[in-house]
Amino acid sequence: VQLQASGGGLVQAGGSLTLSCAASGRTFDSYGMGWFRQAPGKERDFVAGITWSGGSTYYTDSVKGRFTISRDNAKNTVYLQMNSLKPEDTAVYYCAAGYLLTPQTIDSASYYYYWGQGTKVTVSS
Repeated sequence: VQLQASGGGLVQAGGSLTLSCAASGRTFDSYGMGWFRQAPGKERDFVAGITWSGGSTYYTDSVKGRFTISRDNAKNTVYLQMNSLKPEDTAVYYCAAGYLLTPQTIDSASYYYYWGQGTKVTVSS
């Protein structure tokens, strides 16, 4: 699976962005998908995850109620809708694909096999 993330950019605090992650390969709908982010000088952190069917979603506490992850298996694409953006959301955002993710593993980067190249999000105050 190859992943291509897009949609990043510069936005003012309170604004919105939608990230997309297009996947190649015929088995996209077999993989759970996640979004992670890495701010300068910090580790890569889990943001949101979605199961292969889209039936379950998971979020880190700091984005709950503001971000929404979704997927369209017909288009081999996963999305991250980001609303009410804050300066602390500034980071490079990565999409990733993992197999047999569970609620206990979906937030752990080590369980994801494939990674996109990242798209930069900058939120100005």
